[in-house]
Amino acid sequence: MATSAKRASKPTPHTSASNQPKEEAAAGKKAAVSKPPGEGKEPKAAKPRADGTEAVEGFKLAPEAVQAMAEAYRAPDLAGLRDIAEATYGPPPPQKETVHGPDDRVRINNTSVYPWRVHASLLITAADNSQWIGTGWFIGPHTLMTAGHVVNIRGSGVPGRDGWVRRIQVMPGRNGASLPYGSVTSTNFRSVTGWTTSASGNENYDYGAIIIPTNLGNTTGWLGFGVYSDADLLGTVGNISGYPGDKPSGQQWYDAHRIASVNSRKVFYDIDTAGGQSGSAVYRIINGARYAFAIHAYGGATTNSGTRIVSAVYNNMVSWKA
Repeated sequence: MATSAKRASKPTPHTSASNQPKEEAAAGKKAAVSKPPGEGKEPKAAKPRADGTEAVEGFKLAPEAVQAMAEAYRAPDLAGLRDIAEATYGPPPPQKETVHGPDDRVRINNTSVYPWRVHASLLITAADNSQWIGTGWFIGPHTLMTAGHVVNIRGSGVPGRDGWVRRIQVMPGRNGASLPYGSVTSTNFRSVTGWTTSASGNENYDYGAIIIPTNLGNTTGWLGFGVYSDADLLGTVGNISGYPGDKPSGQQWYDAHRIASVNSRKVFYDIDTAGGQSGSAVYRIINGARYAFAIHAYGGATTNSGTRIVSAVYNNMVSWKA
């Protein structure tokens, strides 16, 4: 018998999840294209190079990749804290974020310039009050993207640790002990059920967001993001900047390399990273503008990898950015 009542949408692994369900909005339904970046209120912005990398002194894109294509606060000392990925995957993780061969990373010294101020050092306090480090990046005035395992710990085996983290201190553009934009603490997080309901974490859905109680992103600016074809990604250079734990506390480090391979859920690349960079943006440069296409989360013997921004991920990001 016909009825005019609308049936509720069937949940999918990309169904948005929140530690504050009453505030959660439904994922956007609009077609996935891209959202442009914003450089923030401050006029200082760095111009990228024509080869798709950032113009960082001392950094040079590997030859094979070329051929293929004011201190306001004192920062907490994060020395000795472990990468948040270890909270889910144990010490050491099966696939830690990795440096392959010579370490090509270059330190960012002027983090108060766009795009470096978009990237934030994270001090994460889990449900059991253990503390960890990670990286996040602005996609709007009050929203940062990161890995799912940064905001929601799975299968740690430690009593009281699993589930939504207790709080995250967000420090945009951190530069060692200097916090040019101060810090803000959030207790409002997002991820998806494909991550939050998996016993030990499903890599295909390892992405999440941090909602801060201010509009600090209007000052720092944010990265754009988009959905791109396999062929498009395989022809581009990926950039990653974040806060690795193998370097002095609170320093931002950058590397770039061509994309090695992709599948329907992940992007693989030989961009050097280390624990602490979980949640970093993997982004490209199009006509001088920065667009993320993955969220860095894992490492491997020959390539590291991130959760690919496909249409469902994009739609959640649009919703979380609102």
